[in-house]
Amino acid sequence: MTALLIPFFMQIRLFDIIDILLVALMLYALYNLVKGTAAINILLGIVAVFLAWRLVKILEMELLTEILGAFISVGFIALIVVFQPEIRKFLLLLGTSAFNRKRKNHFLFWRIKDNGDNLTDIDPIVQACHRMANSKTGALIVMARINELEDFINSGEEINARISDRLIENIFYKNAPLHDGAVIIRNNTITAASCILPVSNNANLPAHVGLRHRSAVGITEKSDAIAIVVSEQTGKISWCNAGEIQLNIPPSKLKSLLEETFGST
Repeated sequence: MTALLIPFFMQIRLFDIIDILLVALMLYALYNLVKGTAAINILLGIVAVFLAWRLVKILEMELLTEILGAFISVGFIALIVVFQPEIRKFLLLLGTSAFNRKRKNHFLFWRIKDNGDNLTDIDPIVQACHRMANSKTGALIVMARINELEDFINSGEEINARISDRLIENIFYKNAPLHDGAVIIRNNTITAASCILPVSNNANLPAHVGLRHRSAVGITEKSDAIAIVVSEQTGKISWCNAGEIQLNIPPSKLKSLLEETFGST
């Protein structure tokens, strides 16, 4: 018996071991990307079909092999369609400066350049959010990163002004003409106000969050931007990034999140 197993192990090369490890790492990364979403069930279903295909192929069950093989042959296109939101999120994540800074500007074996020139004046934003929270003034602030959000900027009124806490508060004042919609900040400038954002259809969002919060989540699902929401009902501040929302954060945490993501001037 031992003599029969020796030739099998002798055929395993170093590159075979590396290949197995890389596939394992890829599957682990994919699992982390989709866990907690409906896509995890689809992923498990695809894996089950693939294993069944391999089994019937080994057993030489020709009819099932042909049927499952036809399914597997178009599986790559199906994966792109089904996992489009997760793939978008992953690719956007790789391109963000915060992701690069956390990993010391490295991804695998490559060094990613980040010149640090895109610093943002975050203190006026934090101060404005703090005061609007105290006065229960509803607000939605979107801050662009790699994606410049041109389509969403064009849906609002162009401003192109220096970041100012007073200007932000005036825009979101209840009777101001531009208060309804989002302010978009890009390249350390208040670029536009009263912008229209996509609304998230995420069924996992808390039932009590309103349209402003869903729009904040929606823009972070469609781009690499972050969004800050001040609730008109409760005066609480919320932070949205990569389709996820953190509710009821204090101004001190908002500042630390902004510094971590954008740096400060």
